[in-house]
Amino acid sequence: MKMTTSSVATSNSVGGSGVIEMARNARTAALVLASLSDELRCKALLAAADAIEQRASEIVAANAEDCAAASELVRQGTMSGALFKRLQTSERGVMQMAAQVREVAALPDPLGRELAVTELDAGLTLHKVSCPLGVVAVIFESRPDVVPQVAALALRSGNALLLKGGSEAQHTNTALARIWQDALRTIPEMPANAIGLLHTREAIQELLALDELIDLIVPRGSYEFVRYIFQHSRIPVLGHGAGICHVYVHSAADRSKAVAVALDSKVQYPAACNSAETLLVDEAIAPSFLPEMVARFVAAGVEVRGCSRTLALAGDSSVRPAEETDWGREYSDLIIAVKVVSGLDEAIAHINRWGSKHTDCIVTEDAVAAAAFMDRVDASGVYHNASTRFADGFRYGLGAEVGISTGKLHARGPVGVEGLTTYKYKLVGNGHTVASYAGGERRFHHRRLK
Repeated sequence: MKMTTSSVATSNSVGGSGVIEMARNARTAALVLASLSDELRCKALLAAADAIEQRASEIVAANAEDCAAASELVRQGTMSGALFKRLQTSERGVMQMAAQVREVAALPDPLGRELAVTELDAGLTLHKVSCPLGVVAVIFESRPDVVPQVAALALRSGNALLLKGGSEAQHTNTALARIWQDALRTIPEMPANAIGLLHTREAIQELLALDELIDLIVPRGSYEFVRYIFQHSRIPVLGHGAGICHVYVHSAADRSKAVAVALDSKVQYPAACNSAETLLVDEAIAPSFLPEMVARFVAAGVEVRGCSRTLALAGDSSVRPAEETDWGREYSDLIIAVKVVSGLDEAIAHINRWGSKHTDCIVTEDAVAAAAFMDRVDASGVYHNASTRFADGFRYGLGAEVGISTGKLHARGPVGVEGLTTYKYKLVGNGHTVASYAGGERRFHHRRLK
C-alpha cells in the first residue's frame, strides 16, 4: 500500500458531480453494511449467485457485443491479443462466476472477530476486533469476472464498492453490475448503493481526488496504468505494478518436474499476471535440460529469448537473443526470457534485481536450497516445485481475490476478504479514569486473555 500526494483535475462531464454523489452514497451504504449480520451478507451473495446463473444469456450476449468491437481493435493493432483474451467469457465462464460468489459466501465471517483481548486492569478490558475498511474502489481493465469477484469479496467483508472497468468491457460490466444491484434489491435490509459502477474515463480523475470518501483504491491492469493510480491520488492504493515472475531450475532439480512446472507457469494462461516471464537455469543442469525445455516451449508456440549461453545450448535456431530489457519485462504473452546462472546465489540476486515481488519458484529436490530460496527471495509468493500460476485467491482458498498486492503494508499476495478488513479497539470499563493511574492510585497489569 502506498500513499502519495498530487493535484488531480476534476471533471464536469458524466463523471463529474455524479461521481461525488455516488461516493457519498457509498459512504452512507458502508455504515449500514458494517452493522449487517453475517446471515444477511451471505443471503445477498447467494441471491447474486442465483441471479448470475439465471441471467447467463444476458451476460454472454453483452460480452459478445464487447468482443465484436474489440476484435476490430485487435485487427487494427490497438488492442493486444492478451487483452482480448482477458475480455472473453462464455456460459461456462458465467457459471464459474456464480460458483466463486458461492465460495465467498461459504467463508467464515471476517467481521467481529476478536483478534486480541487484554485486561488492562480489573474491570477495564480492551478488545481488538476486525471491521470493514469502508468504501473500496476498484479500477480495472477487461476481465469481466472482476465484477462478481470483487463484489462478493466487498459485500462479504461489509464494504461498499465502486467499480470502474475498461471501456472495452462496458456492456459486460454494465450487465453484471445491473444483475448484482437487482439481486440486492430483493433483500430489504441491504443498502441500495452498496455497489456502484462508473462509466467514463473522466470519472477516474474525480474518483482519485475523493480521499475523504474512499478508503482504498485497487487498480488492476498494466504496469503504466497501476503506476498512474499510485502517483495521482492521496487515497491508499493496494496493487501490483507488474507481474514479472520467475522459475529457477536448480542443479538438483527433477527434470520432468522442471519441464512441467516451467511449461505450466508460462503456457497455461500467459496473459495472467502470475505467468512466468523468465526462466533461470543452473549451469550444472543447463546442457541436458535446455534443449528439451526449449523444444517444449517452441512446440507450445512460445517465443524464446535467451542469453548467450542459452543460445549456445538450446539447439534451436528460432531462439532469439535476449536484450537487457527482457529481464524486467512483463510480456503477458507466449514469450519467455531464459538465462543460465552459475547457481542459487546468482538466481536469487537476479530475481531480487529484476522481479516485481509477485511470485517466484524454485524447482529442486534439495530441501536446503529450497529453504534458502524461499527465505531470501523478496516476493509475496515463493514456491517450491509448483507452478507460479497457483498465485490466485480462489486457488488459495480465499474464494476469490480483489487483486494481488506486491506491497508489504496491510495485505500481501492475493487479497481476499481479510485483506478488505481492518480493526478497531473497543475498550470496556466501569467508570475508569486516567487520573487514578497517573496519580499512582491504580496500576495497569496488562493481562492477555484468550
